[in-house]
Amino acid sequence: MMKEVKLSTALREEDIRDLRIGDVVYISGIIYTSRDMGHLKIIDVTEKSEKLPIDFQGGAIFHAGPVVKKQGDKYEVIVIGPTTSIRMEPYSDFIGGLGVKAIIGKGGMEEGTSEALKKFGMIYLQAPPGCAVVLGEQIKRVKDVFWMELGVPEALWVLEVENFGPLVVGMDSKGNSIYRDIKIKGKKLIEKMF
Repeated sequence: MMKEVKLSTALREEDIRDLRIGDVVYISGIIYTSRDMGHLKIIDVTEKSEKLPIDFQGGAIFHAGPVVKKQGDKYEVIVIGPTTSIRMEPYSDFIGGLGVKAIIGKGGMEEGTSEALKKFGMIYLQAPPGCAVVLGEQIKRVKDVFWMELGVPEALWVLEVENFGPLVVGMDSKGNSIYRDIKIKGKKLIEKMF
């Protein structure tokens, strides 16, 4: 039976381990954005034994690049929608090691991520595609931004959110995956047809 859960950051592993695919989650607190170049930057900084600008422990990384408006020295998020997560597949184990507890994106990820979710007690949350305006309205403020030299979409945005969602658990910490299930069912259906 699906449930609806409200979580606050920093996320706790015991809360994450209790969630199952299909559950609906709303997050309040701080989330971070990171895409392809952002993940590479996180790895580069870590490999050089330099200090990351934030502590990812209990964090939620949103695979997204916001559209922002600058007013003075502050930024405002206008819209923010999920980007395709599969591009970040190679980095799941690494970010799990940093203490990240939730990955938010669209389209799901593969078996490497599934293993990382089990190992580190993380979940993958499907953000609603096509709802970038609504998600943008759930961002209360831009708390900080780092690595603007990568460009606005690839920078590391630190966002304060309230009831951010609805987000659906697409992959849970037990190794279950809505995306894998759909692929298997689709393959069986095609085999029956031909």
